This record gives sequence, structure tokens and C-alpha cells, in this order.
Amino acid sequence: MSQEEKSNTPPDPEVVIKPQPRRYTAEYKLRMLKEYDACEQPGEKGALLRREGIYASNISTWRRQYSQGGLDGLHKTKRGPKAGPHDRENKQLREENKQLKKRLQQAELIIEVQKKVSQILEIELNEEEHES
Repeated sequence: MSQEEKSNTPPDPEVVIKPQPRRYTAEYKLRMLKEYDACEQPGEKGALLRREGIYASNISTWRRQYSQGGLDGLHKTKRGPKAGPHDRENKQLREENKQLKKRLQQAELIIEVQKKVSQILEIELNEEEHES
């Protein structure tokens, strides 16, 4: 294709999809660790890595995760900042605040109903007693 033909050709409208990283199950990781450790012949470990399409760094990472937490350690961990003690306390206080607001709404509704009942029955309420 000449330079002129390239400039006249419209751009390709197809969006290039970003490849997603591979995700491995904990069972797969454990099986690979066992197979890797079972390799005794020279070149056998490299052949296993090539066959599975994984790196030696995967093996060392999985080995460290397994030693720290067993099979649970091999499960995918969430990325990002870890929740600190203030975050947990903040969440707990927000939940407590939500519950208290709900109870306050219920109490105000009960008071309104009591006022309406007293008006219907023509009972005089002393406002000072209810406010304190």
C-alpha cells in the first residue's frame, strides 16, 4: 500500500479488547505446586511451566500464599487499600445511626397517632409534659 492509499483509508472502527489477566482457582494452584515439586528430571519443571503457560514467579507466589494460609491462602485476595480500624468503627457507627434514625421515626409516628387519638377523644394533653 502506498502512502496516499494509507491516508485515504478510514480508520478501523473495531475497538481493541484489552486482554484480561488469567485467574487461577485455589485447587489449580495447589495441583500445580504438587506437580512442580514432583518434577525431578532436568528440564521437567520448565516443560511443566511452558505446558501450563505460567511463570516460575507464579509458583513462588503460590508457594508463599500456601505456606501462610494453606488452601485458603491460595484463594484470590481483594486488591486495594485494606480496611483499617477506623473504617470498621465508622461503618459500625453508620449502621447504629441508621437504626437510631429508624427508631426515632417510629417514636415520632407513635406520638402523632397519640395526639390524633387524644383529639378524637377530646382529651386535653399537657404539652409541657410531653416535651421534657
